[in-house]
Amino acid sequence: MELYQLIAVVEREQEEKLEGVFRSAGTVVGYSQPARGTAGRDILARYGLSQTEKRIVAAVANVSQQQMIFKLARKLLYMDIPGNGILAAIPIKAVAGRKTLAYLTDSEITGGTPKMDFEYELIVAVVDAGFADLAMDAAREAGAGGGTVLHAKGTGGARGEQFFSVRFADEKDMLYIVAHKSEKAAVMKAITAKAGPATEAHGICFSLPISSVMGLRARENDEEAE
Repeated sequence: MELYQLIAVVEREQEEKLEGVFRSAGTVVGYSQPARGTAGRDILARYGLSQTEKRIVAAVANVSQQQMIFKLARKLLYMDIPGNGILAAIPIKAVAGRKTLAYLTDSEITGGTPKMDFEYELIVAVVDAGFADLAMDAAREAGAGGGTVLHAKGTGGARGEQFFSVRFADEKDMLYIVAHKSEKAAVMKAITAKAGPATEAHGICFSLPISSVMGLRARENDEEAE
């Protein structure tokens, strides 16, 4: 079965409506948690936005559910218009056993390959608490538009200290950035240089492929114009 991890970032006021969209498609909301945006002042001014509390909502969906959710998110929450949130689908390569598959999807049918033509990737940076803005400033200098920050606590223990000189049990900030494939390498390099393992931020950075994304139409329009 072709499966995707759906991750959405919306204003707090839209959280309940988005969860309703997920349920309408037959999916179970995996988690919902508070976060904050990091868009620069120029981006906020461009779209007439203010810095408000965000919510990250996630669920697992098969291909038909993913398509329905994107359709409903466009129709009900206008998420295809920049400023109304971001919705991304990350392909799932493997699931640990049929019971887990049944829990996630109400089915034990296996097989199917997610779309592997990626225009965008989700960059994840994990830094010591308080250094998210430093990491985001570095990313923005390399071409990133904005990101979303959530608070976390590491569990890596001594192994993290051995390999990265990082105490993963400390309080952490996780930074999510959706970047075009042409920008990814430069953004990750900039984050590592300014907030990587050798800095006070003690950060690590990696990326995940995104098969579909909504909320970045301004960039697509610019590309079509070119």
